[in-house]
Amino acid sequence: MKDELSPVVDPIDTALKAPEPRGNYLSYPASRLGAKIIPQDLTNFKSRGVSRVERELQQEMLEIQERYMEVIDAFNWNKLIYESLFGFEPVCGEVYHLYDVNGKRHLSMIEPEKWHQRWIGSFRLNADGRWQIEKTAKDFDIRQWVQTVVQS
Repeated sequence: MKDELSPVVDPIDTALKAPEPRGNYLSYPASRLGAKIIPQDLTNFKSRGVSRVERELQQEMLEIQERYMEVIDAFNWNKLIYESLFGFEPVCGEVYHLYDVNGKRHLSMIEPEKWHQRWIGSFRLNADGRWQIEKTAKDFDIRQWVQTVVQS
């Protein structure tokens, strides 16, 4: 009588409720009859991935380095101009000219064609106070100037 009232236990239900992993989810065969698992050779995949990522990161580093040098050059130009001699307050949007007069830097409104001093470059003052390069002399290198100033 007890057998008639007890529920029928399904073996699949007990296997699903089991705490240990089932055989079809294991990364290795659970029995000798299981399919042989052969690990893949991932050498080619890894080497392709490494070389591709290295190329991309190298390119990114070059771009960052170029941008860094542009910022450093802009900083040095602004430093050079702000440390030069000028007796007027520059107006935003106007172009001014930087000269080397007897070893001293002078910012002037006089155009290079009208003043026969060593012209370094022409610059425009932006609203944020930065000097934007309009044109520079071919014989003046800002990086060389920085090295000369640092060494002295």
